[in-house]
Amino acid sequence: QLQLVESGGGLVQPGGSLRLSCAASGFSLAVYAIGWFRQAPGKEREGVSCISSRGGSTNYAGSVKGRFTISKENNRNTVYLQMNSLKPEDTAVYFCAADWRPYSTDCALARGRYTSWGQGTQVTVSS
Repeated sequence: QLQLVESGGGLVQPGGSLRLSCAASGFSLAVYAIGWFRQAPGKEREGVSCISSRGGSTNYAGSVKGRFTISKENNRNTVYLQMNSLKPEDTAVYFCAADWRPYSTDCALARGRYTSWGQGTQVTVSS
C-alpha cells in the first residue's frame, strides 16, 4: 500500500530554517515524481517544489526559489525539503504527494497530477 509520511515541521523564527522529510513506503521513488505543496488557512493548496523520478530534475514556485531546496535519497525512499530564510508567509501545512511518472525527468506543480498524499506537517514562522 502506497503511503507518504511527512515530518520535520515546527515553529521557527523569521529567517530560520527547517528541513521537512517525506518518507515513502509501498512504492519506489524511481517511478514516482514527488511534490511538496502547502496550504495556509483560508487559502488554496499551492505547489512549492517537485522532483522527478529520474535524474533529479526539480521545479520551484517563484515565492520559494532560492530559499528552498528539494532533494531525495532513493536508498531511503525519502524526499527532503530544506527551507531557509523562512518568512511568516511560509506558514502553512506542508504536504508531500506522489505522481506516477516512471523513469521520467519531468515533474510539475500541478495538483491534479498527484494521486497520493500524505497527512501534512505544520510549519509556523513567527517571532
